[in-house]
Amino acid sequence: MAREKPEAAAEAEATPELSYREQLDFLNPIAQPLASRKLTRKLLKCIRKGLAAGGAGRGRDVAAAPCGPSRRGSLAATKHKQVRRGVKEVQKFINKGEKGIAVLAGDTLPIDVYCHIPIMCEDRSLPYAYVPSKTDLGAAAGSKRPTCVILIKPHEEYQETYDECLEEVSALPLPL
Repeated sequence: MAREKPEAAAEAEATPELSYREQLDFLNPIAQPLASRKLTRKLLKCIRKGLAAGGAGRGRDVAAAPCGPSRRGSLAATKHKQVRRGVKEVQKFINKGEKGIAVLAGDTLPIDVYCHIPIMCEDRSLPYAYVPSKTDLGAAAGSKRPTCVILIKPHEEYQETYDECLEEVSALPLPL
């Protein structure tokens, strides 16, 4: 079993990553408005900066455990999270009225998993955009797992990048 892991890792590394054009072949029918290649890069960069500003993702920062090893995560990192990840978490905070940019993966199937998120965003006038790959979205969020929805909150540490993304995402045409 120990021999299989290095071989699987070698196969994963040998698999070439898909280009933006190739990723467009795997989009689902509701992936509108779709971010351009340039905007996709900006959004993923903004997500990475949001993780750096707000702490480690879902409170998995073990270095600053305040109450011993049984408690995982730093209190400060979990209190001031700048990136919300996953359908359940994003949905909860959109309902609470949190502001930000919703970034959805365009290659998620079945569509029923997250097809209600754009409607919620439109009702609360939150800007949203689709990017072609859930794998890239998960990697930008600091996870090995693919992620289909991310909410980026504004923060002073990356405000300039956030404002650029907000302007471009707001300019995208909404689907009919």
